[in-house]
Amino acid sequence: MATRLAVGDTAPDFTLPAADGSTVTLSDLRGQRVVVYFYPAAGTPGCTTQACDFRDSLASLQGAGYTVVGVSPDPVEKLAAFAEAEQLTFPLVSDGEKKVLEAYGAWGEKKNYGRTVVGVVRSTVVVDAEGTVELAQYNVRATGHVAKLRRDLGIDPR
Repeated sequence: MATRLAVGDTAPDFTLPAADGSTVTLSDLRGQRVVVYFYPAAGTPGCTTQACDFRDSLASLQGAGYTVVGVSPDPVEKLAAFAEAEQLTFPLVSDGEKKVLEAYGAWGEKKNYGRTVVGVVRSTVVVDAEGTVELAQYNVRATGHVAKLRRDLGIDPR
């Protein structure tokens, strides 16, 4: 089981391919606060709900100085189709080798319909402008998570 990050840890840097054909490197976002959220599979009901909640909250998150990046093990082509279908305007990046998922503690054993399986642990890590973990949440629920995250970060819901 991967070690989970805690407040005050240095966020592991990464460079991953994005759905739009670019690459996203965390260290390139220094000076910004970054919400990095990890989800199991593009296009599934829970992941769609969560992504659309981020989409619908993007203006208030950006207004408070946050950049949002979604990470899954899906191939870039699947992410591109997902982003287009759901009109997602924040980067979705592919971690097919699961190295970033492991580095962030978002890959490991979890309960799924009463069974223990190995996979993506739905998680959100907020990285401050200097690259330090500001908030780390694991085993989050897809529904209502973004609203809770905004409350935890003190962001006005409007």
